[in-house]
Amino acid sequence: MGLNLICEFILQFFLFSCLGWITEVTLKYIQFHRFINRGFLIGPYCPIYGWGAVTVTLVVGGLIARKGTVWETFLAGMVLCGALEYFTSWYMEKRFHARWWDYSQKPMNLHGRIWIGNLLLFGAACVIIVQVIDPVIFGWMDRWSPLVLRIAALTVAAVMLADYTTAHFLMGMVRRSIDDQPGDNTEEITKQVHILLHNRTLLLRRLHQAYPDLRAYPQRLTKQLQETRKAYKQAAKQAEQTLRQAAKARKQGLEEGLEARLEHAMAVKKEARAKLKEIQQRLALHRDED
Repeated sequence: MGLNLICEFILQFFLFSCLGWITEVTLKYIQFHRFINRGFLIGPYCPIYGWGAVTVTLVVGGLIARKGTVWETFLAGMVLCGALEYFTSWYMEKRFHARWWDYSQKPMNLHGRIWIGNLLLFGAACVIIVQVIDPVIFGWMDRWSPLVLRIAALTVAAVMLADYTTAHFLMGMVRRSIDDQPGDNTEEITKQVHILLHNRTLLLRRLHQAYPDLRAYPQRLTKQLQETRKAYKQAAKQAEQTLRQAAKARKQGLEEGLEARLEHAMAVKKEARAKLKEIQQRLALHRDED
């Protein structure tokens, strides 16, 4: 892959990041009748759309390998963009201790991170991008001089890197705010975080507006969940082993103390399950990602 082509991909990334931002802002304007600066970056771009366009173009766009058919492009868009959205949701939750969007109430969703409606739209959009838009924009950029192309790509990369650095710092502040909040359930902590962000500086207030459905998952509660899940798995494993041992002992006629051991193992499992359910309710979890 030549340097000029890399520069063209950088500019494609920027273009579709901007188009994605415009789409998000338009949809939210229709929904709330006011301007909302979407995305965690400050500028007018949503990088997830840029990465999706670049990834699909690389795989089935015909610039590196064979150009995919319409159906191949549609499926690639669904799979690749869906995987990208899922990973982004997972990463941002683990890194910044919050669920920034949630499709748990949507049909055919996966852990609330992606759902079938968006996947179908991703597929259709990628067909339009690869079959219609890419030939136009890459043909247009091919007519640029190498110097102009490289300066434009370097400028875009520098601006977005600076924006990402600033936004990452701001998101770190949000994460610390989440972890510092008192309370023992996510409903209460989430309300506190939204109030806090609403009363902070303009840039932090923008995050509150951009992600009105943000749900906080403070580190101490997620650690409790992990520990409780581990305890439940161990209790379930021990109960299963006890059942197998009991079955073997019955065959051998060795039933002394058998019922007591079984009752104890099942009681431990039941107690661990109750604790797990309780912490899941406190975190308002409606999914199982194990």
